[in-house]
Amino acid sequence: MTEGHRSSTEQARWFDLHQDRLRRSGVDDPAELRRQASAFVSPVEVAPNCAGAALDLALVDADGVELDMGGAVNGHRSGDEKSCPLDAPGLSAQARHNRDLLVRAMRAAGFVDYPTEWWHWSYGDRYWALVAKADHAIHGPA
Repeated sequence: MTEGHRSSTEQARWFDLHQDRLRRSGVDDPAELRRQASAFVSPVEVAPNCAGAALDLALVDADGVELDMGGAVNGHRSGDEKSCPLDAPGLSAQARHNRDLLVRAMRAAGFVDYPTEWWHWSYGDRYWALVAKADHAIHGPA
């Protein structure tokens, strides 16, 4: 696991940093800026990491060496947005296999994926409740 709980302050900081990156790339419409930023960093009011309900993770081998996942965790921070979606096109057969293994394991445990970030999984937050068709979220901001 690379990341779990994140404070509201830290979440807001990451969201602002990503919006700043987008502004520098030419996005200036406030609604579009928020939409694009939200694809990779949740606004603090809905962020599952602030509820302790999300994990950012990759698979590793028995020696702790990260397997080929087809892109880095938080690849959007380095400009590698194309490899971030769970179903990103152009992945090697090994990376696709490893992502499929991650999907099977996490879904079997009841987690839901965030489609634009292959590494992001949540359980019990508002997004999870929506996808899992639960009556309500289990966790709120902590």
